[in-house]
Parts: sequence; structure tokens; C-alpha cells
Amino acid sequence: MIHSLFLINCSGDIFLEKHWKSVVSQSVCDYFFEAQEKAADVENVPPVISTPHHYLISIYRDKLFFVSVIQTEVPPLFVIEFLHRVADTFQDYFGSSNVGDTLPTGQLSNIPWRRAGVKYTNNEAYFDVVEEIDAIIDKSGSTVFAEIQGVIDACIKLSGMPDLSLSFMNPRLLDDVSFHPCIRFKRWESERVLSFIPPDGNFRLISYRVSSQNLVAIPVYVKHSISFKENSSCGRFDITIGPKQNMGKTIEGITVTVHMPKVVLNMNLTPTQGSYTFDPVTKVLAWDVGKITPQKLPSLKGLVNLQSGAPKPEENPNLNIQFKIQQLAISGLKVNRLDMYGEKYKPFKGVKYVTKAGKFQVRT
Repeated sequence: MIHSLFLINCSGDIFLEKHWKSVVSQSVCDYFFEAQEKAADVENVPPVISTPHHYLISIYRDKLFFVSVIQTEVPPLFVIEFLHRVADTFQDYFGSSNVGDTLPTGQLSNIPWRRAGVKYTNNEAYFDVVEEIDAIIDKSGSTVFAEIQGVIDACIKLSGMPDLSLSFMNPRLLDDVSFHPCIRFKRWESERVLSFIPPDGNFRLISYRVSSQNLVAIPVYVKHSISFKENSSCGRFDITIGPKQNMGKTIEGITVTVHMPKVVLNMNLTPTQGSYTFDPVTKVLAWDVGKITPQKLPSLKGLVNLQSGAPKPEENPNLNIQFKIQQLAISGLKVNRLDMYGEKYKPFKGVKYVTKAGKFQVRT
């Protein structure tokens, strides 16, 4: 019923939080802070605040707000009674609250994820947009399943207390976005802009998913012909890999891994590009292709030696593909601009994109 609980002092500092199901970003408290600003005094903050995706139910006790996050409609008095019991427990255990309206002087910063007094000679902000494609392709080349798992990792080396806004060309394609606590959730909900005071150094800004299959471009295709004859000690193996939708970028770091049937003794293959290995113990074929040049597509073909007299394998093996495409987010996500407020210097800004194969399987 209660998803999360935040303890907040009168200055708006969240100093304790508890989550029962999954972590709810602190930015959901922005709705509470807005109501707090409108209230004449702390006693007049509405006990129930409705947001687009949550209800915030709160009480005020001993200079503390106990703010609960609810995702479905519940009797508010039940939640309020529960919050009072929580406050009673705190009071019984710790005694009367001595929490002041301001942070103690030992606190380094009003922003819990960023220390005060950060200084750099070179002020830089870098963002890496990394997307992984999970896909299953059937024998005919049709897509059975496709999904993109994406993250934006940041490396921020900026002096002072910069306030950043990162906007995208097409943010609506993102599903199931998870945010770093620094993100102002309300701004994202209303404008689809990432507004935040960043931590210092490396951190993950967001993770997301693109689940609509018609938005997932499959960058490679595989032509395959793998056959085993009944009552025969040999078979044929022939695969060719090529670019499908790479948007003008080079597909590199390609490897193909195949778990061959147990009856396979050895393989005598010829690659037109790269090199291959076959382990007769684990029955794993690994072909290191490298990068694709469209003028001459890489192929691997030859004979498969089988155990004499063994029955024909019931199923053909699946091909597991790995690849990488630099400077491309396959979903089409593109950073529009990065703006900085709160500081007067002009930082160096950079964005890098990379697409990789996740669990990418071709059935034969």
C-alpha cells in the first residue's frame, strides 16, 4: 500500500527515506515542496497531494514532515494513522526531536549527492548514450522479439554548484525511465527535460527502455544454411553476415558464437574474413569477424564432421551475435542541447553514442 516514506525537515532537506517495493526518486517530493511553498505555515500543508502517478500523504510532527508515497487510492486516514504510529516510534526511541530548521554546520552541502566548494581548472561535462539491442530473429529473418536497453552515463567535472538542463530531439520514445535522485522529476513529467544539479565525477544519469518493436532497427542480417544428413557422418555449414540498418555507420567488433550439437566431432571451415575456433569438448564455434565492409560480405562455410552412426540432430543450432556501432544510438535518441545555470564560466560539453548487441540471437 505505502510505496515509500520520506522524512523532511522544514528547510526541505530529505535526510531519511525508506522504500518497500522499489526505489521512488526523491524528485517526487518536488510536488510536496511546491505545496509547502504555497502554504501559509507548516500546519497548512495539504495532508493529501495528488500527482500524475502518485498520492503524497503526509503529517507534521516535531519539526518533521513524514511524507508517504502511494500509487493507488487508499483510505487516507489509515495512512495518516500509520504515519503517526511511525512518528510515535521515533519519539519513543530517540526522545523528542531536536531537528532544527537548517542543516548542521558540519554538512558539506545542501545537495546530498554533491560536496560544496568543487573547483576544476578545466570545466567539462561528458555524456555517454549506450544502447544494447536484445533481439530474436527467426529462420526467415523476421523479428520475433526486439527491445533496446539504454543508459546515459555522465562524467561531470564542473566547478561550484552548476544547474544543468539536458534536452532531447525525441524524448517520447523512452519507456520505463529510471532516474538518478538528482533529476527533478516534475520537470521531466511536464517538459521531458532532464533538469538537475549533478554529482561530482562519474554517475548514471538515467536508464531506459525502448520496447515498441517498430522503433527497434535491426542493424545486421545473417544468411544461413546449416544441414545434417540422416545416416551420414558429415554436414554443411554456411553463414554470411551483412549490414541491414546501420544509418551510415560501420558495424564493428562482430563475433558469432554457435553451440553445435553434441554429435559434432569437428568442423573444417573457411572464413572469407576474420578467424574461427571450434572446441571439440564444449562444441562451441567462435568466429571473430571484425568489421563489415559492404563491398565484400564476410562468410564462413565448410564441412561438419559428425559421429558415425549417430542420429541426425533434431534441431539446428542458434547463432549468437555480438557487434558494436560507434556514434549511433539505434533508437534514434539524440541530445538536443545542454544548458548550464548558476555559474558564469562556459564549460566544454561532449556527447558520445554507442550501440551494442545484448542478447542477440538468430535461429536457424
